[in-house]
Amino acid sequence: MGASVRVEGLTIAAGDNTLVDQLSFSIEPGEVLALIGESGSGKTTTALALMGYARHGCRIAAGSVRIGETDVLSLSPAEQRALRGRSVAYIAQSAAASFNPSRTIMDQVVEPARIHGTLTRAEAEAKAVALFRELALPHPETIGARYPHQVSGGQLQRLMAAMALITDPDLVILDEPTTALDVTTQIEVLRAFRRVVRERRATAVYVSHDLAVVAQMADHILVLRDGSMREIGATERIISAPSHEYTQSLLAAARPAPREGALITQEELLLEVRGLSAGYGPLDRQGRPAVPILQDIDLRLYRGQAIGVIGESGSGKTTLARAIAGLVAPSAGEILFNGRYLEPTLAQRRKDDLRSIQIVFQMADTALNPAQTIERILARPLQFYKGLRGAALQRRIGELLDLVKLPRAVAGRLPGGLSGGQKQRVNLARALAAEPDLILCDEVTSALDTVVGAAVLDLIAELRRELGVSYLFISHDLHTVRAVCDEIVVMQHGRKLTQVARADYDRGPHHPYYELLARSVPDLRCGWLDELDAAQVAQAA
Repeated sequence: MGASVRVEGLTIAAGDNTLVDQLSFSIEPGEVLALIGESGSGKTTTALALMGYARHGCRIAAGSVRIGETDVLSLSPAEQRALRGRSVAYIAQSAAASFNPSRTIMDQVVEPARIHGTLTRAEAEAKAVALFRELALPHPETIGARYPHQVSGGQLQRLMAAMALITDPDLVILDEPTTALDVTTQIEVLRAFRRVVRERRATAVYVSHDLAVVAQMADHILVLRDGSMREIGATERIISAPSHEYTQSLLAAARPAPREGALITQEELLLEVRGLSAGYGPLDRQGRPAVPILQDIDLRLYRGQAIGVIGESGSGKTTLARAIAGLVAPSAGEILFNGRYLEPTLAQRRKDDLRSIQIVFQMADTALNPAQTIERILARPLQFYKGLRGAALQRRIGELLDLVKLPRAVAGRLPGGLSGGQKQRVNLARALAAEPDLILCDEVTSALDTVVGAAVLDLIAELRRELGVSYLFISHDLHTVRAVCDEIVVMQHGRKLTQVARADYDRGPHHPYYELLARSVPDLRCGWLDELDAAQVAQAA
């Protein structure tokens, strides 16, 4: 059973800036507290402080943290190191970035028990296998012999949970553990985490921006903004009757409403994909790639239309966008744009083809050159496609920043000085600089919190109305796609299964896989996952 947690007057600073301001809360043994708020609200900073840890450049300036009878902040650095991984365990957001790719999974899962001397190697391996089984991992007896790249993202996230739980910690911190997973994988991981936490009666802190997920996991919710507590209470009460206006805005953002788009001209076919197949690796004698991804895809998109493409990870969504953009050469099929056949690769396409189709990548962090200012990033497509120079160039850069609702002052800043939402807006502004007819949006809100993500969706809908831009919107989040798209294409294993019009979103019956995706998106209410589990049990019986 977990220990109690008492936090009083916690203050964390970076230089002269206060990141967390006089925060106080408590968690009873065996309870789960969720820390909720948008990016930069202090959620992860607070969670890390429970281990006595502050990021580089930050310091814990005041306050106390007690876990059971232990005053964490009064411990020496050596004593705090002994605490971490033993009494307090941390499950990070990105398991892929946290595992060592050169060591087996078993070596890494048993490491905390070996470092803290709680178990022998044989005992630790036996306990690891039991945890693998408890977390519903496939082949629990042998999965530990694999390397991190040999398992899926959802499996790796559960393996990190096994690593955290192997020392039977008093407190488990889960930092956005399902954010990077697709909806069906998220449900399996969420189900496994919740079962383990409940059965072990562990005390846990769950950091998230997803209120629907939190509603299934937490007993209480603490709402943070700008490092200060806005509201705290039982999950049921926060979800159903929030008292603070900021909490109300979070709830509103978590339920994306349909955005009205542009007038669609059904007579003007913009993009047509015929029998498209594509993949990666060398081609065989029949022209088939070593790793086939897409198989026989047909798609039509009209001017002003927004079509969503959904499916689990590995379904071929991004490969479809990359093939349309010319980043992946098709192995079969044709792509027509404005009634003209497109060449298969970027190098073969005309300059105007490159201008007409732009892509906005999922991770703005890696899509923007960290060494170049925002002004330089936006200037490049304007110079390349439009030939702008001097005052005309500066004027258009300012107009683009206005268009994506960023202050013109950001032009002189580097990407590292912007928030995730601001970087994604720059990413979108760069695409708009070419004045394209079609923008391919690849998971553009998946790395953003709900408030920032909702603002980006509003912006996309507004640009569509004002500029008449067409979108191919790729996502694993069905709620997001339904909010901005006229039709939804459902993909699985590289094939198009069905296409659903907006008017038919709530009408059935649909393809079983579409129904599965729809059922896997958590509802913003307590007890949803329990009902889902009960329905599955009843169906199996």
